[in-house]
Amino acid sequence: MVTEVFGARFANPVLMAAGTCGFGEPLVAVMSPDEVAGLVTKSVTPEPRRGNPAPRVAEFPGGMLNSVGLANPGLAAVRADRLPWMRRNLGGLPVFISVAGAAAAEYAAVVDGLDGEDGFLGFELNLSCPNDSHLHGRPFCLDPDSLRLVLDTVRPLTERPLLVKLAPNDPDIAATAALAVEHGADGITAINTMPGFLTGRGGKRRIGAGTGGTSGPALLPVGLAAVRAAAAAVEVPVIGVGGILTGRDARAYLRAGASLVQVGTASFADPRCAARVARDCEGFHNPDAGPPAS
Repeated sequence: MVTEVFGARFANPVLMAAGTCGFGEPLVAVMSPDEVAGLVTKSVTPEPRRGNPAPRVAEFPGGMLNSVGLANPGLAAVRADRLPWMRRNLGGLPVFISVAGAAAAEYAAVVDGLDGEDGFLGFELNLSCPNDSHLHGRPFCLDPDSLRLVLDTVRPLTERPLLVKLAPNDPDIAATAALAVEHGADGITAINTMPGFLTGRGGKRRIGAGTGGTSGPALLPVGLAAVRAAAAAVEVPVIGVGGILTGRDARAYLRAGASLVQVGTASFADPRCAARVARDCEGFHNPDAGPPAS
């Protein structure tokens, strides 16, 4: 199932989600890059980040809670080390650089600092993590003025495709998607993790930071509903992510209106999960989506 979106040709509809495969190193350790359609890198911030205190991950029967805190090597190291590695080892695989920050200027610094480099297709703006220093833990995408500010600041800095990653706890994700497109987004990624909290014995919190992001199978129906709503509201491609374990899950997203999907948490349990899901999608054609790309 070849898909042509964002000016690129994707051999299948399955990408690796941000935060699940670093900058591609874990991918090439377990499979050939051409077994998936592409990847989204770990989120990049202007300065290196050590991340949140341990423990950062806790499992529960429906999935996983994580609070990594956007640990990453920072803009300079990504430009000097990670991008050259990607160019050498990923065989031209379509890559989106995930971008995060605590203010619009930080998103701009990363995009401006990387835009002149080779080896990647576009940017995915992570606007659904609670990292804004002025919104008291509220993600950018849940504040229309902040969403506009980030996009209006970043859009003039690049001609590459810009994806905007939205949050599952948005009461009107369709309106947010439409607003993002109005201000320059070329695509919508739906969704990020759902805020959650877990305790263990004696009521002790299981994540060092206290709260974290819920992902895994429990997120599947939330993601499907979000993609369905977003796809009905915008005319740009929508990328579905959340709870995908099998080809059946991926096909459900495609039927809901997604052009591509991303596999995330499942890769921690099965590092080759994305390749398996991609194989399961071979030959799939959504009759509601028109003829397959040639």
